[in-house]
Amino acid sequence: MKDLEKTYEYLQQFLTEERLRKIEHFAPESSDFILPVIEDIYQFRNAAAIVRSVEACGFHKVVALQEEYSFEPNLRVTKGADTWVEVEKLPRNMDSFQQIKDRGYKMVAVSLEKNAKFLPEYEITQPIALVFGTEMQGVSEEILDFADETLAIPMYGFTRSFNVSVAASICMYELKQKLLKSNIDYKLNEEKLLRMKIRWAVNSMRSGEQIFEKFLRDNNFSF
Repeated sequence: MKDLEKTYEYLQQFLTEERLRKIEHFAPESSDFILPVIEDIYQFRNAAAIVRSVEACGFHKVVALQEEYSFEPNLRVTKGADTWVEVEKLPRNMDSFQQIKDRGYKMVAVSLEKNAKFLPEYEITQPIALVFGTEMQGVSEEILDFADETLAIPMYGFTRSFNVSVAASICMYELKQKLLKSNIDYKLNEEKLLRMKIRWAVNSMRSGEQIFEKFLRDNNFSF
């Protein structure tokens, strides 16, 4: 922790007062209790809209499961949200599914299939990895079979599904409201919070990665 504290203190000199104030203001509400997992999204506007919605709800990491397509959000659509959201890219296979589960997440696939529970009645009791499928096919059969639960957004018209970015926005917002009303300690612990602040600071700086890496080398720190 001492190394992290020294690193963050060092980086602050490269930030404007306004940027530092925003980091300190928004960081405490950040959470990884809900982890959005995106399965092989191919439309970059959808990727960007998902990142933007995730950040707006105070969740700052997305896992992109890639097979045919690379997760590359359109920066004009993210409106800067990509500065604050970490995107972890993994191959779309069973090893990646298990890796996410081994981090302590319940795997919840967003789909009308497999006796889905509806979002308004859904109760959060533990960290969940919320899996969204491709634009055309939805969540794959492999993930539906692997998932612990299935979650669905109620539909009231002839249309059977929302666009994937719209579905992600609805789910993330509604689940955040449930967390806010609960007694769950859903926020980042002290170490995770400090690591996120460091990442935000680096992303806010011109030549941030070079400055950051040089500081780590000069002080024999790891991150």
